[in-house]
Amino acid sequence: MRLPIAATESPSLASPDDWRWQARNAATSLVALESHLSLSEAERQGIRQAEAKGLPMSITPYYLALCDPEDEYCPIRLQCVPRVEESQTVPGDLKDPLGEQANEVAPHLVRRYPDRALLIATDRCGLYCRYCTRSRLVGQGGGARSLRELGPAFSWLRDNPDVRDVIVSGGDPLIASDSRITAILKALAGIESIDHVRLATRAPVTLPQRITDELAAKLRDAHPALWIMTHFNHPRELTPESTRACATLVDHGLPIMNQSVLLRGVNDSLDTLKALFRGLVKRRVRPYYLLQCDPVKGTGHLRTPLSRGMELMEQIQGHMSGIAVPKFIVDTPEGRGKVNLAPPALVNCSNGVTTLRTFRGELVDYKDPPAPKTQKSE
Repeated sequence: MRLPIAATESPSLASPDDWRWQARNAATSLVALESHLSLSEAERQGIRQAEAKGLPMSITPYYLALCDPEDEYCPIRLQCVPRVEESQTVPGDLKDPLGEQANEVAPHLVRRYPDRALLIATDRCGLYCRYCTRSRLVGQGGGARSLRELGPAFSWLRDNPDVRDVIVSGGDPLIASDSRITAILKALAGIESIDHVRLATRAPVTLPQRITDELAAKLRDAHPALWIMTHFNHPRELTPESTRACATLVDHGLPIMNQSVLLRGVNDSLDTLKALFRGLVKRRVRPYYLLQCDPVKGTGHLRTPLSRGMELMEQIQGHMSGIAVPKFIVDTPEGRGKVNLAPPALVNCSNGVTTLRTFRGELVDYKDPPAPKTQKSE
Protein backbone atom coordinates (compact mmCIF):
# COMPACT_ATOMS: atom_id res chain seq x y z
CA MET A 1 0.00 0.00 0.00
CA ARG A 2 1.24 3.46 -0.81
CA LEU A 3 2.38 5.75 1.99
CA PRO A 4 0.13 8.72 2.86
CA ILE A 5 0.95 12.19 1.63
CA ALA A 6 3.46 13.90 3.89
CA ALA A 7 2.01 16.52 6.23
CA THR A 8 4.52 19.09 4.99
CA GLU A 9 3.12 19.10 1.46
CA SER A 10 0.94 21.95 0.28
CA PRO A 11 -2.83 21.60 0.75
CA SER A 12 -3.39 21.17 -2.98
CA LEU A 13 -1.13 18.14 -3.11
CA ALA A 14 -2.99 16.59 -0.18
CA SER A 15 -6.38 16.90 -1.88
CA PRO A 16 -8.16 14.21 -3.90
CA ASP A 17 -8.88 16.98 -6.41
CA ASP A 18 -5.17 17.12 -7.26
CA TRP A 19 -4.02 14.64 -9.91
CA ARG A 20 -0.74 13.98 -8.13
CA TRP A 21 -2.65 12.89 -5.01
CA GLN A 22 -4.70 10.57 -7.19
CA ALA A 23 -1.57 9.07 -8.78
CA ARG A 24 0.23 8.63 -5.45
CA ASN A 25 -2.76 6.99 -3.79
CA ALA A 26 -3.57 4.58 -6.58
CA ALA A 27 -4.36 1.02 -5.48
CA THR A 28 -1.41 -1.13 -6.52
CA SER A 29 -1.72 -4.18 -4.26
CA LEU A 30 -4.17 -6.81 -3.08
CA VAL A 31 -4.21 -5.29 0.42
CA ALA A 32 -5.06 -1.84 -0.94
CA LEU A 33 -7.86 -3.14 -3.15
CA GLU A 34 -9.44 -5.32 -0.47
CA SER A 35 -10.38 -2.27 1.55
CA HIS A 36 -12.56 -1.03 -1.33
CA LEU A 37 -13.95 -4.09 -3.13
CA SER A 38 -15.36 -7.49 -2.22
CA LEU A 39 -12.92 -9.48 -4.33
CA SER A 40 -13.65 -12.84 -5.92
CA GLU A 41 -11.10 -15.62 -5.90
CA ALA A 42 -10.57 -15.09 -9.63
CA GLU A 43 -9.65 -11.47 -8.92
CA ARG A 44 -7.43 -12.35 -5.96
CA GLN A 45 -5.45 -14.81 -8.05
CA GLY A 46 -5.22 -12.30 -10.88
CA ILE A 47 -3.88 -9.59 -8.56
CA ARG A 48 -1.29 -11.95 -7.10
CA GLN A 49 -0.16 -12.84 -10.61
CA ALA A 50 0.08 -9.16 -11.54
CA GLU A 51 2.10 -8.44 -8.41
CA ALA A 52 4.51 -11.29 -9.22
CA LYS A 53 4.94 -10.63 -12.94
CA GLY A 54 3.18 -9.30 -15.97
CA LEU A 55 1.07 -6.18 -16.39
CA PRO A 56 1.05 -4.30 -13.05
CA MET A 57 -2.10 -3.06 -11.35
CA SER A 58 -2.69 0.61 -10.63
CA ILE A 59 -6.17 2.10 -10.12
CA THR A 60 -6.68 5.74 -9.20
CA PRO A 61 -9.04 6.43 -6.27
CA TYR A 62 -11.31 8.33 -8.65
CA TYR A 63 -11.70 5.39 -11.05
CA LEU A 64 -11.93 2.89 -8.22
CA ALA A 65 -14.95 4.80 -6.90
CA LEU A 66 -16.74 4.06 -10.20
CA CYS A 67 -16.51 0.31 -9.56
CA ASP A 68 -19.43 -1.64 -8.11
CA PRO A 69 -17.87 -2.91 -4.84
CA GLU A 70 -19.90 -6.15 -4.88
CA ASP A 71 -20.05 -7.14 -8.56
CA GLU A 72 -16.88 -8.73 -9.97
CA TYR A 73 -18.37 -8.39 -13.45
CA CYS A 74 -18.95 -4.65 -13.14
CA PRO A 75 -17.91 -3.12 -16.50
CA ILE A 76 -15.49 -0.78 -14.74
CA ARG A 77 -13.92 -3.54 -12.63
CA LEU A 78 -13.39 -5.71 -15.69
CA GLN A 79 -11.27 -2.94 -17.21
CA CYS A 80 -8.98 -2.34 -14.25
CA VAL A 81 -8.92 -5.30 -11.80
CA PRO A 82 -6.68 -8.22 -12.82
CA ARG A 83 -8.32 -11.63 -13.17
CA VAL A 84 -6.93 -15.14 -13.17
CA GLU A 85 -7.88 -15.48 -16.85
CA GLU A 86 -4.95 -13.21 -17.70
CA SER A 87 -2.68 -16.22 -17.19
CA GLN A 88 -4.50 -18.19 -19.87
CA THR A 89 -3.38 -18.34 -23.49
CA VAL A 90 -5.92 -18.82 -26.28
CA PRO A 91 -5.48 -19.29 -30.04
CA GLY A 92 -4.44 -16.04 -31.72
CA ASP A 93 -2.74 -14.53 -28.65
CA LEU A 94 0.37 -12.47 -29.37
CA LYS A 95 2.80 -10.64 -27.12
CA ASP A 96 3.14 -7.75 -29.58
CA PRO A 97 -0.03 -7.96 -31.69
CA LEU A 98 0.62 -4.79 -33.68
CA GLY A 99 4.17 -5.71 -34.63
CA GLU A 100 5.55 -2.54 -33.07
CA GLN A 101 8.93 -4.02 -32.20
CA ALA A 102 9.44 -5.18 -35.78
CA ASN A 103 8.49 -1.73 -37.09
CA GLU A 104 10.63 0.37 -34.74
CA VAL A 105 12.66 2.76 -36.90
CA ALA A 106 14.42 4.54 -34.03
CA PRO A 107 14.40 4.11 -30.25
CA HIS A 108 10.81 4.72 -29.03
CA LEU A 109 9.56 5.45 -32.58
CA VAL A 110 7.34 3.03 -34.55
CA ARG A 111 6.34 3.45 -38.19
CA ARG A 112 3.65 1.13 -39.56
CA TYR A 113 2.16 3.47 -42.20
CA PRO A 114 3.79 5.59 -44.92
CA ASP A 115 2.70 8.99 -43.55
CA ARG A 116 2.54 8.55 -39.76
CA ALA A 117 4.56 7.34 -36.83
CA LEU A 118 4.07 6.50 -33.15
CA LEU A 119 6.27 8.09 -30.49
CA ILE A 120 6.31 6.18 -27.19
CA ALA A 121 6.94 8.97 -24.67
CA THR A 122 6.59 6.95 -21.46
CA ASP A 123 5.82 3.51 -20.10
CA ARG A 124 3.72 4.78 -17.18
CA CYS A 125 -0.05 5.13 -16.87
CA GLY A 126 -2.37 6.42 -14.16
CA LEU A 127 -4.33 3.19 -14.63
CA TYR A 128 -3.23 -0.01 -16.33
CA CYS A 129 -6.08 -1.26 -18.50
CA ARG A 130 -6.25 -5.06 -18.42
CA TYR A 131 -6.57 -5.28 -22.23
CA CYS A 132 -3.59 -2.99 -22.96
CA THR A 133 -2.03 -3.64 -26.35
CA ARG A 134 1.40 -2.68 -24.94
CA SER A 135 1.25 -4.82 -21.82
CA ARG A 136 4.67 -6.12 -22.83
CA LEU A 137 6.28 -2.80 -21.88
CA VAL A 138 3.99 -0.49 -19.88
CA GLY A 139 4.81 -0.22 -16.20
CA GLN A 140 8.12 -1.98 -16.75
CA GLY A 141 10.35 0.92 -15.65
CA GLY A 142 12.01 3.95 -17.14
CA GLY A 143 9.09 6.37 -16.85
CA ALA A 144 8.89 9.42 -19.09
CA ARG A 145 11.50 9.54 -21.84
CA SER A 146 13.78 12.59 -21.77
CA LEU A 147 14.43 14.80 -24.80
CA ARG A 148 17.89 13.26 -24.97
CA GLU A 149 16.41 9.74 -25.11
CA LEU A 150 13.97 10.84 -27.81
CA GLY A 151 16.67 12.68 -29.77
CA PRO A 152 17.25 9.86 -32.30
CA ALA A 153 13.48 9.68 -32.93
CA PHE A 154 13.32 13.42 -33.63
CA SER A 155 16.34 13.12 -35.96
CA TRP A 156 14.67 10.28 -37.84
CA LEU A 157 11.51 12.33 -38.28
CA ARG A 158 13.51 15.28 -39.63
CA ASP A 159 15.22 12.94 -42.11
CA ASN A 160 11.92 11.40 -43.26
CA PRO A 161 9.59 14.26 -44.26
CA ASP A 162 7.02 11.88 -45.74
CA VAL A 163 5.80 11.31 -42.17
CA ARG A 164 3.17 14.01 -41.67
CA ASP A 165 1.38 12.77 -38.54
CA VAL A 166 2.87 11.73 -35.19
CA ILE A 167 0.95 10.02 -32.39
CA VAL A 168 2.48 10.69 -28.97
CA SER A 169 1.54 7.76 -26.78
CA GLY A 170 2.90 5.42 -24.16
CA GLY A 171 1.86 4.58 -21.47
CA ASP A 172 0.03 7.82 -20.93
CA PRO A 173 2.00 10.96 -21.82
CA LEU A 174 -0.05 13.11 -19.43
CA ILE A 175 1.35 11.21 -16.44
CA ALA A 176 4.53 13.19 -17.14
CA SER A 177 5.01 16.73 -15.88
CA ASP A 178 3.71 19.73 -17.83
CA SER A 179 7.25 20.72 -18.77
CA ARG A 180 8.15 17.23 -20.02
CA ILE A 181 5.16 16.80 -22.30
CA THR A 182 5.18 20.37 -23.63
CA ALA A 183 8.90 20.04 -24.44
CA ILE A 184 8.12 16.98 -26.57
CA LEU A 185 5.28 18.76 -28.36
CA LYS A 186 7.45 21.83 -29.03
CA ALA A 187 10.19 19.62 -30.44
CA LEU A 188 7.68 18.07 -32.84
CA ALA A 189 6.33 21.52 -33.72
CA GLY A 190 9.85 22.43 -34.83
CA ILE A 191 9.88 19.68 -37.47
CA GLU A 192 8.40 21.44 -40.50
CA SER A 193 7.20 18.34 -42.33
CA ILE A 194 4.89 17.24 -39.50
CA ASP A 195 1.41 18.64 -40.16
CA HIS A 196 -0.25 17.63 -36.90
CA VAL A 197 0.22 15.67 -33.70
CA ARG A 198 -2.16 13.36 -31.85
CA LEU A 199 -1.77 13.05 -28.09
CA ALA A 200 -3.10 9.68 -26.89
CA THR A 201 -4.23 9.83 -23.27
CA ARG A 202 -6.80 8.19 -21.03
CA ALA A 203 -6.42 10.89 -18.37
CA PRO A 204 -9.86 12.45 -19.07
CA VAL A 205 -11.36 9.03 -18.23
CA THR A 206 -9.24 7.68 -15.40
CA LEU A 207 -7.56 10.79 -13.99
CA PRO A 208 -9.70 13.81 -14.98
CA GLN A 209 -8.08 15.92 -12.24
CA ARG A 210 -5.04 16.06 -14.53
CA ILE A 211 -6.90 18.19 -17.07
CA THR A 212 -6.66 21.76 -15.79
CA ASP A 213 -7.01 25.10 -17.55
CA GLU A 214 -3.29 25.59 -17.07
CA LEU A 215 -2.40 22.29 -18.71
CA ALA A 216 -4.84 22.77 -21.59
CA ALA A 217 -3.39 26.22 -22.33
CA LYS A 218 0.14 24.81 -22.31
CA LEU A 219 -0.81 21.98 -24.65
CA ARG A 220 -2.51 24.40 -27.04
CA ASP A 221 0.50 26.71 -27.07
CA ALA A 222 3.03 23.88 -27.45
CA HIS A 223 1.73 22.72 -30.82
CA PRO A 224 -0.53 24.59 -33.27
CA ALA A 225 -2.24 21.44 -34.63
CA LEU A 226 -2.76 19.17 -31.64
CA TRP A 227 -5.56 16.62 -31.40
CA ILE A 228 -6.47 14.72 -28.23
CA MET A 229 -7.19 11.01 -28.66
CA THR A 230 -8.92 9.52 -25.63
CA HIS A 231 -10.52 6.29 -24.60
CA PHE A 232 -14.03 6.13 -23.05
CA ASN A 233 -15.42 2.59 -23.08
CA HIS A 234 -18.60 2.76 -20.99
CA PRO A 235 -21.29 5.37 -20.18
CA ARG A 236 -20.47 5.06 -16.47
CA GLU A 237 -17.18 6.82 -17.28
CA LEU A 238 -19.09 9.92 -18.42
CA THR A 239 -19.05 11.54 -14.99
CA PRO A 240 -19.22 15.23 -14.02
CA GLU A 241 -15.44 15.11 -13.56
CA SER A 242 -14.68 13.62 -16.97
CA THR A 243 -17.24 15.95 -18.55
CA ARG A 244 -15.42 18.93 -17.06
CA ALA A 245 -12.07 17.58 -18.29
CA CYS A 246 -13.36 17.25 -21.86
CA ALA A 247 -14.93 20.71 -21.76
CA THR A 248 -11.64 22.19 -20.57
CA LEU A 249 -9.76 20.70 -23.51
CA VAL A 250 -12.36 21.62 -26.13
CA ASP A 251 -12.81 25.13 -24.77
CA HIS A 252 -9.07 25.67 -25.18
CA GLY A 253 -9.33 24.72 -28.85
CA LEU A 254 -8.17 21.11 -28.55
CA PRO A 255 -10.45 18.74 -30.52
CA ILE A 256 -11.08 15.33 -28.94
CA MET A 257 -11.53 12.02 -30.73
CA ASN A 258 -12.52 8.87 -28.87
CA GLN A 259 -11.39 5.30 -29.50
CA SER A 260 -13.54 2.76 -27.67
CA VAL A 261 -12.40 -0.85 -27.41
CA LEU A 262 -15.12 -3.47 -27.86
CA LEU A 263 -14.91 -5.59 -24.72
CA ARG A 264 -16.87 -8.66 -23.69
CA GLY A 265 -19.07 -7.89 -20.68
CA VAL A 266 -18.16 -4.21 -20.75
CA ASN A 267 -19.74 -2.61 -23.81
CA ASP A 268 -20.75 -5.42 -26.19
CA SER A 269 -24.42 -4.47 -26.11
CA LEU A 270 -26.41 -2.13 -28.32
CA ASP A 271 -27.88 -0.05 -25.50
CA THR A 272 -24.47 0.47 -23.89
CA LEU A 273 -22.82 1.62 -27.10
CA LYS A 274 -25.68 3.93 -28.02
CA ALA A 275 -25.57 5.57 -24.59
CA LEU A 276 -21.79 5.89 -24.80
CA PHE A 277 -21.64 7.40 -28.29
CA ARG A 278 -24.52 9.79 -27.71
CA GLY A 279 -23.00 10.83 -24.39
CA LEU A 280 -19.68 11.54 -26.05
CA VAL A 281 -21.20 13.71 -28.78
CA LYS A 282 -23.15 15.61 -26.13
CA ARG A 283 -19.76 16.41 -24.55
CA ARG A 284 -18.28 17.48 -27.90
CA VAL A 285 -16.16 14.36 -28.20
CA ARG A 286 -16.26 12.64 -31.59
CA PRO A 287 -16.61 8.83 -31.55
CA TYR A 288 -13.77 7.94 -33.93
CA TYR A 289 -13.14 4.22 -33.65
CA LEU A 290 -14.81 1.20 -32.13
CA LEU A 291 -11.76 -1.02 -31.96
CA GLN A 292 -11.83 -4.79 -31.97
CA CYS A 293 -9.76 -5.72 -28.90
CA ASP A 294 -6.21 -6.52 -30.02
CA PRO A 295 -5.23 -10.18 -29.54
CA VAL A 296 -2.86 -9.45 -26.67
CA LYS A 297 -1.75 -12.43 -24.65
CA GLY A 298 -4.03 -12.83 -21.63
CA THR A 299 -7.04 -10.92 -23.00
CA GLY A 300 -9.05 -13.79 -24.48
CA HIS A 301 -11.74 -13.42 -21.80
CA LEU A 302 -12.35 -9.81 -22.89
CA ARG A 303 -12.34 -10.26 -26.65
CA THR A 304 -15.57 -10.59 -28.63
CA PRO A 305 -16.01 -12.38 -31.96
CA LEU A 306 -15.67 -10.12 -34.97
CA SER A 307 -19.20 -11.12 -35.92
CA ARG A 308 -20.51 -9.46 -32.75
CA GLY A 309 -18.91 -6.17 -33.68
CA MET A 310 -20.38 -6.35 -37.17
CA GLU A 311 -23.81 -7.13 -35.73
CA LEU A 312 -23.64 -4.14 -33.41
CA MET A 313 -22.53 -1.77 -36.18
CA GLU A 314 -25.40 -2.96 -38.38
CA GLN A 315 -27.84 -2.15 -35.57
CA ILE A 316 -26.27 1.28 -35.01
CA GLN A 317 -25.89 2.40 -38.63
CA GLY A 318 -28.78 4.63 -39.67
CA HIS A 319 -30.27 4.68 -36.18
CA MET A 320 -27.93 7.32 -34.74
CA SER A 321 -26.58 10.64 -35.96
CA GLY A 322 -23.65 10.20 -38.29
CA ILE A 323 -21.34 12.14 -35.97
CA ALA A 324 -22.11 9.60 -33.21
CA VAL A 325 -21.23 6.54 -35.31
CA PRO A 326 -17.57 5.45 -35.20
CA LYS A 327 -15.72 3.24 -37.63
CA PHE A 328 -15.43 -0.40 -36.59
CA ILE A 329 -11.71 -1.11 -36.85
CA VAL A 330 -9.63 -4.26 -36.70
CA ASP A 331 -5.91 -3.66 -36.30
CA THR A 332 -4.66 -6.74 -38.11
CA PRO A 333 -2.08 -8.92 -36.33
CA GLU A 334 1.66 -8.49 -36.73
CA GLY A 335 1.46 -4.84 -37.73
CA ARG A 336 -0.24 -5.17 -41.11
CA GLY A 337 -2.48 -2.17 -40.45
CA LYS A 338 -6.07 -1.25 -39.68
CA VAL A 339 -9.08 -2.56 -41.60
CA ASN A 340 -12.42 -0.76 -41.51
CA LEU A 341 -15.33 -3.22 -41.31
CA ALA A 342 -18.83 -2.01 -42.17
CA PRO A 343 -22.19 -3.74 -42.66
CA PRO A 344 -22.43 -4.92 -46.29
CA ALA A 345 -24.31 -2.36 -48.34
CA LEU A 346 -23.38 -3.24 -51.93
CA VAL A 347 -25.50 -6.14 -53.18
CA ASN A 348 -24.78 -6.13 -56.93
CA CYS A 349 -23.14 -3.97 -59.56
CA SER A 350 -23.56 -4.50 -63.32
CA ASN A 351 -24.38 -2.57 -66.49
CA GLY A 352 -24.23 0.79 -64.70
CA VAL A 353 -26.75 -0.25 -62.05
CA THR A 354 -25.66 -0.71 -58.44
CA THR A 355 -28.02 -2.36 -55.98
CA LEU A 356 -27.59 -1.08 -52.44
CA ARG A 357 -29.02 -2.25 -49.13
CA THR A 358 -30.21 0.56 -46.83
CA PHE A 359 -30.10 0.45 -43.04
CA ARG A 360 -33.80 -0.59 -43.16
CA GLY A 361 -32.90 -3.63 -45.26
CA GLU A 362 -34.46 -2.20 -48.43
CA LEU A 363 -32.83 -2.88 -51.79
CA VAL A 364 -32.43 0.25 -53.91
CA ASP A 365 -30.97 0.60 -57.41
CA TYR A 366 -28.58 3.47 -58.08
CA LYS A 367 -28.15 4.13 -61.81
CA ASP A 368 -25.00 5.69 -63.22
CA PRO A 369 -25.49 8.46 -65.81
CA PRO A 370 -24.62 7.65 -69.44
CA ALA A 371 -21.10 8.49 -70.50
CA PRO A 372 -20.91 11.96 -72.13
CA LYS A 373 -20.37 12.11 -75.86
CA THR A 374 -16.76 12.78 -76.79
CA GLN A 375 -16.32 16.26 -78.16
CA LYS A 376 -14.28 16.78 -81.30
CA SER A 377 -10.97 18.47 -80.69
CA GLU A 378 -10.47 21.72 -82.55
